[in-house]
Amino acid sequence: MKKVAIQGTLGSYHDIAAHKYFAGEEIELICCADFEDVFAAVKKDSQTIGMLAIENTIAGSLLHNNELLRQSGTQIVGEYKLRISHSFVCLPEEDWDDITEVNSHPIALMQCREFLARHPKIKVVEGEDTARSAEIIKTENLKGHAAICSKAAAERYGMKVLQEGIETNKHNFTRFLVVADPWQVDELNRHRHKEVNKASMVFTLPHTEGSLSQVLSILSFYSINLTKIQSLPIIGREWEYQFYVDVVFDNVLRYKQAIAAIAPLTKELKILGEYEDGKSSI
Repeated sequence: MKKVAIQGTLGSYHDIAAHKYFAGEEIELICCADFEDVFAAVKKDSQTIGMLAIENTIAGSLLHNNELLRQSGTQIVGEYKLRISHSFVCLPEEDWDDITEVNSHPIALMQCREFLARHPKIKVVEGEDTARSAEIIKTENLKGHAAICSKAAAERYGMKVLQEGIETNKHNFTRFLVVADPWQVDELNRHRHKEVNKASMVFTLPHTEGSLSQVLSILSFYSINLTKIQSLPIIGREWEYQFYVDVVFDNVLRYKQAIAAIAPLTKELKILGEYEDGKSSI
């Protein structure tokens, strides 16, 4: 049985993504209050796998998770892209006229702005997790409260679904990364028979004209497709940045050649993981 550390509780989108990624396998979830605890669980037990959201098609990148990943020493071994569909749920005996407050994670609330704007009398209160909001309402019997969460969370905690699909943009996907202790990477890859065709890396560049364009030109020369680039300022070093980059490729040798070619142009180049490009779950 695999132990998988996630942020959030049972019924959360992390829970759903973990079960979909490890479909057909038996897993034991370690539910963590925050992403720091996910990495702490992996560090405490090298057999534990971590799963964390890294970006959303609407909310953008979770910048803090990029830094946690870089500092953790873990390696990315896979990814999963989950279609996010939110539901508006309440206690079984209540209905629309009873609701005065809605609780959920701030990103989920942001993703449902148009729905919430149509119900201006309902007070919006941020919580630590979508599924946890539903769980608290049910266990504490909070009358007049609703939660925004997955339909799966509503079913798990016995909540009534008042409306499904309340997210503003239906093309709402979250990309989750699967991370592990570096010593476990080869074994995990062999077991899952994954084809490596994607990589994530982070590097800094000298503060000189054209330094980034040189790197991008080399990647293009080797037919390496850049799928993401995210810059973050380096604290304490004015106007210097770290670049988080994702690339996909169909030739591992050319990818290795490209990395060897850009390495002399970068500073502190670190490969965060080499893994299989994840498919989107509709």
